[in-house]
Amino acid sequence: MTSPTPTTDLRPATRNWSLIHAERAALSADLAELTEQQWATQSLCDRFTVREVLAHMTAGASLNPVRWMAGVIRCRFDFDRQVAMRLAEHLGAGPAETLARFRRVTTSTTKPPLPIVAMLGETIVHGEDIRRPLGIERDYPVTTLTTVADYYHGSDLPVFAKSRVHGLRLTATDGPFTAGAGPRVSGTTLALVMAMVGRAAYCEELDGDGVATLRERHATA
Repeated sequence: MTSPTPTTDLRPATRNWSLIHAERAALSADLAELTEQQWATQSLCDRFTVREVLAHMTAGASLNPVRWMAGVIRCRFDFDRQVAMRLAEHLGAGPAETLARFRRVTTSTTKPPLPIVAMLGETIVHGEDIRRPLGIERDYPVTTLTTVADYYHGSDLPVFAKSRVHGLRLTATDGPFTAGAGPRVSGTTLALVMAMVGRAAYCEELDGDGVATLRERHATA
């Protein structure tokens, strides 16, 4: 299921929020008819079910820097504990409520202390964490994926992406993204994005003499 590509805005922040909102809306539509069993499916995100990943996304769209820091202090700088605490706050009594809460933050511009483009990356990555185990495919706009790929290649925030692909040459087969120098890793922009952020399953969709190195880095992360 797809949604229209948002209108391009010359201001990067406005444009990126528009992309985030479009991706949230598309994900909500894709999840509208899930069964109880599907909601309980293990996602690609360690330890979390599909439903829990969606609640985590709601938390990210509801948490401003002040509340984020208050939670960090409350959890004594245990960031995994903070994630679990915020997830529980937004899970709801059942899948219908989990989805309803996510829909209420579709157009939110609230975020933790992260760049807006990082929030776009989180929206794409967690959307795939949910969709892939369910067999749901989305035709993401390649311009959106390219924006995310460019960001992750140059950053280790909020996940180690830049370090994971250091010394490799990444080349998209479906868009303009290319970056780095070294042994080649090529594939769709989506597969490159997901491999950069540690989703090893997407290495199966990549080609090139640098893929073996990337697999090794996934295994030792």
